[in-house]
Amino acid sequence: MAASGGDDDASKQDLFHIIKRFGAYVTFKIGDLFSLSFHNLDIRTIGAVAGLAVAIVFTWRLLRSPAGSQRRQQKRQGAASSNPGVSTHSNASVVPSDACLPSDESRAQNVVDEFFQPVKPTLGQIVRQRLSEGRKVTCRLLGVILEESSPEELQNQATVRSSVLEVLLEITKFCDLYLMERVLDDESEKRVLVALEEAGVFTSGGLVKDKVLFSSTENGRSSFVRQLEPDWHIDTNSEIVSQLARFIKYQLHISPYKTERTAANVFSAPSLELFFGSI
Repeated sequence: MAASGGDDDASKQDLFHIIKRFGAYVTFKIGDLFSLSFHNLDIRTIGAVAGLAVAIVFTWRLLRSPAGSQRRQQKRQGAASSNPGVSTHSNASVVPSDACLPSDESRAQNVVDEFFQPVKPTLGQIVRQRLSEGRKVTCRLLGVILEESSPEELQNQATVRSSVLEVLLEITKFCDLYLMERVLDDESEKRVLVALEEAGVFTSGGLVKDKVLFSSTENGRSSFVRQLEPDWHIDTNSEIVSQLARFIKYQLHISPYKTERTAANVFSAPSLELFFGSI
């Protein structure tokens, strides 16, 4: 009888730890969901909340089943011991039912462990987190969005980097995005706009041709940025990044080479897509 009481205490303690771990996990997920502002909630986020609620109810019911089975088993054992007419065979038949309890607890533990597996965030969530909920972004085209790296190359062709498209479209969903570049002639402007249009950049609804700006000098691009006052500016020119550090909240310096951090508000990455971890 003492051994049975010890087993009950151990089972209850295990169940308590499972519920405690699950409660901590639910608290973390709810806190993470409500850290996003309500106007940023989308269908996937609402679906995640609904799925989490269903999973909580399912797991709670599953966690109750071992305790309920144990209580029913104890009642059957009490009835058997109070009836002297019950055969030894009947008493033996109780054992296999009781032996099912560990498997029930194991199944509940597996459900909780599966819930504790890290959930991979969506690219949209990563973009918002990395941009610190910034609502306006300015970005250079050469070396970031385009394969070409100099205005001279744009006189011959303009090619949108396919690897950056997914990130670019996610940015347009949450931010007011302006693209800008220095060009040498009107034909270069046309090539850039055609390349962006053929890549589907303007079909997402977040970017229009009027938000693609051109200048004839590097200082002209710097002036665009200061006038627009974005939360983030993305550029490949280290001099412009250094000049703007005092005026812009955050900057991302795109460079294939590892560079020293020039200011606390300046970040660096080999490419825009790598900064958001989409590769």
